Amino acid sequence: MSSEGPDRLPGDRVPGDRDVWRIAAPMILSNVSVPLLGMVDTGVVGHLDNPSYLGGVAIGATIFGFLYTGFNFLRMGTTGIAAQRYGARDYDGLRVSLGQALITALAIAVLLLMLQGPIGNLALGIVGGDAEVTREAATYFWIRIWSAPGTLANYVLIGWFIGLQNARVPLAMFLTINLTNIVLDLFFVIGLGMKVDGVALASVIAEYTGLGVGLVYAARALRRHPGRWPAAKLLRLRQYGTFLAINGNLLVRTMALMFTLAFITAQGARMGNLVLAANAVLMQFQNLTAFGLDGFAHAAEALVGKAVGEGRREALVRAVKLALKWSLIFAGAFSLAYFVAGPLLVRILTGLPEVQETALRYLPWMILSPLVSVWSFLYDGVFVGATRSREMRDVMLVSTFAVFLPSWYLLQDLGNHGLWLAFLLFLASRGIGMHVIYRRRVLPAVP
Repeated sequence: MSSEGPDRLPGDRVPGDRDVWRIAAPMILSNVSVPLLGMVDTGVVGHLDNPSYLGGVAIGATIFGFLYTGFNFLRMGTTGIAAQRYGARDYDGLRVSLGQALITALAIAVLLLMLQGPIGNLALGIVGGDAEVTREAATYFWIRIWSAPGTLANYVLIGWFIGLQNARVPLAMFLTINLTNIVLDLFFVIGLGMKVDGVALASVIAEYTGLGVGLVYAARALRRHPGRWPAAKLLRLRQYGTFLAINGNLLVRTMALMFTLAFITAQGARMGNLVLAANAVLMQFQNLTAFGLDGFAHAAEALVGKAVGEGRREALVRAVKLALKWSLIFAGAFSLAYFVAGPLLVRILTGLPEVQETALRYLPWMILSPLVSVWSFLYDGVFVGATRSREMRDVMLVSTFAVFLPSWYLLQDLGNHGLWLAFLLFLASRGIGMHVIYRRRVLPAVP
């Protein structure tokens, strides 16, 4: 089978386990490659003669992690639209979904480059740090910002290929980006003697290298699905109404999620450095869970979107059941692994005895978390595929401002236990809310 994946499922059958894994497995592998890059970045600059280099890269990477995460709606919105066009065999629409998303990504990237001065100064001022570290972080920022067009275009291409039921190309793109970044890190810093500027430049070049791979495969995919490029739908702003509405809702939803995570960090800091450090360690458990469960959410996006495009309720129900089955299996495995090996993982993540002791005190919340968060991960994928971004936004806003914040207010006397309990209630609220809407609105809308 070529790396471009199969054309489509035969119309007379519903999705099976192989269809879920065909998308989930490459995306899980893609996710696993991301922390490897962070480890290499840290290892390369961590062996230089001045700790300010490490601090500068850490702050710079944090800024771009926050900045680019806010634009992840380009990936999610493109997936749902492309999957539905693919399911309907609307290959003109498939081109429109790609073209509109790339044009939007380019427009955002140009805006970021035009406003890089105020954005950089504001971000560096908020994050803070001593003068030497801030200077290195600024060096990183002014170079890395030029990756914006490539990074945002890659979001679009990855989402578009998932919509085509093809996770192999996103895997190829992730591996190209991360391996290129690693090789250039070593070449620029160790080989040429560069510092923070070498790490930032490696990231910029790697993003455009991955973009080149994605564009080559996109051209091949379009040749396999003949159609035309409707110029009016690409060049007239009023034709972007549906696309912008979907992605605008996803942006609000993402901002609410980022607020919740930032709130946890801020409240942990108010409880002292030990709690702040312990929560940072525990959040890695949540991130690890996301790496696994996201793969099945991506499978749900693609298969649900295709079923909606085909107008086949049976295929939709089957896709959701299969993605849920494997998500629950993995969630149970994560909880069991954290119960058995959680203390070992804490010791691997930090060598400070006080932080270890504090993290272990709150580890039971991380053991429960996969079983609670699995529902929100799964239904995020279902709603992305069904392009139900307005409902995603509404559930996230209710979960954040009507559940999480009030829960924390009522539970704050419990300290950090109350903070993690409020977070689990937030996750549960998202899962329950989307389940109700799925039953009442998503399913009845498909014949």
